[in-house]
Amino acid sequence: MRILFVAESFLPHMNGVTNSVLRVADHFAAAGDDLGIIAPQQPRADKFLRTACGRKVRVRRIPSVPLAGYPDVRIATTSATSLRRRIAEFQPDVVHLASPTVLGGRAVVAAQKEKVPTVAVYQTDIPGYTAKYGMPFLEAATWQLLKDVHNRATLTLAPSTATRDQLVEHGIERVNLWRRGVDTSLFSPSLRSAKLRAKYADDGEKLVVYAGRLAPEKQVADLRIIHDMPGVRLLIIGDGPEKDALRRAMPRARFAGFRSGTDLATHVASADLFIHPGELETFGQTIQEAMASGLPVVAPRRGGPVDLVAPSRTGWLYTPGMLDELRECAADLLFDDAKREAFGKAALESVRKRTWPVLAEQLRGYYQQAITAEQGVHAHR
Repeated sequence: MRILFVAESFLPHMNGVTNSVLRVADHFAAAGDDLGIIAPQQPRADKFLRTACGRKVRVRRIPSVPLAGYPDVRIATTSATSLRRRIAEFQPDVVHLASPTVLGGRAVVAAQKEKVPTVAVYQTDIPGYTAKYGMPFLEAATWQLLKDVHNRATLTLAPSTATRDQLVEHGIERVNLWRRGVDTSLFSPSLRSAKLRAKYADDGEKLVVYAGRLAPEKQVADLRIIHDMPGVRLLIIGDGPEKDALRRAMPRARFAGFRSGTDLATHVASADLFIHPGELETFGQTIQEAMASGLPVVAPRRGGPVDLVAPSRTGWLYTPGMLDELRECAADLLFDDAKREAFGKAALESVRKRTWPVLAEQLRGYYQQAITAEQGVHAHR
């Protein structure tokens, strides 16, 4: 199969969208599929992606400008006509639109004109982000933009049941469920390191970890409710525009900066509890990675975490905005070693079968469904 990815964001910027594209590209390249990637131009951006099996995939870079206040996010400036030429040149069987907005919106128009089926993968709660960044007046307009883009696509894939229901409520059609995989060969309890743990926590302290972007939509500042708990040390992994403000607000916390690969997996596995306070998660990939590392999870009862965390078995879900409840959930697990260990084992067991190869083959099924649907449209015409 010839698969063309159009990624709204991509390397060298690493986020959930980039990670998903990389993981399925690794699988499809190893399976012998022909791949191409269209992504925004960024400083120091490579023109080829070397996949896990050693195959090189061409990345066609599109002119872009940085988003004001968040330069790692790029806004593509190319036209649908230019994208149509690139699609015609590659001749894909299907176009995979990764979190489409501006670039993806133009690509879906171009693909329609080339009569190529498209699968739009919804991943980022941009309407919710508008409020976090002080622009709630843009929420309705953003939903209209997403509706226009996704309803042009042959299929839309949502990462969680809550997100699927939200998309349908806002008038988006042909929505299916496609979750994300987790690399259980990388994230593992076996990486727990007493030496690394001692670097961040004093003897006898419990270590609570957060991993992700340090940006307003992640609500990392809510972890201040954990910061001053006696006998608890907070470890924050990641980078972003709120880093300095968070350091000032939580001087006792340890900040590990951006981590990846085995280094990240070792940091996560060396903690006792994972907390993700963000209320705008469409899925929650770092939650899965923590569970694969044998950690119980505390997260808001909203969006993606509702599908991932089983209350009283693999962690706790708290009422969004109720930070005292967050603290109580954390204390329940931090100061009961037997319960925390049981929850951690159940968390690990719950993600054992959510591997990327399994999810990538499910995605291939959706590609084929889109191809069949597009053929049916043309036959009808």
